[in-house]
Amino acid sequence: MAKRSKGSKVGGQMGMMGQLQQLQEQLQAAQAQLAEETVTATAGGGVVKVTVTGDQKCTAVEIEPELLEDADVEMMQDLILTAVNGALDKSRELAADRLGPLAAGGLPF
Repeated sequence: MAKRSKGSKVGGQMGMMGQLQQLQEQLQAAQAQLAEETVTATAGGGVVKVTVTGDQKCTAVEIEPELLEDADVEMMQDLILTAVNGALDKSRELAADRLGPLAAGGLPF
């Protein structure tokens, strides 16, 4: 039975460490890019609009003035909640699209 030399084992570990570091750098770059990208969701036919970044920070909530004329607080709350959850869902999908390839094929072992 052939023995492996310690040098090849150490070299393999160093190569793996380099690959892990490269993967970490790619992941950080993708996360930084996500923080710059936005998605928007609407509710109530567009009377409520919510914008969220790819790293799931809400950056804007827009409400059409005609919604305020009716002053139905429960309906407004439901519309805002629907738009926020829709925007967060889109943000998670965006993150999965951007980070998925790094998570799926990143590690060689």
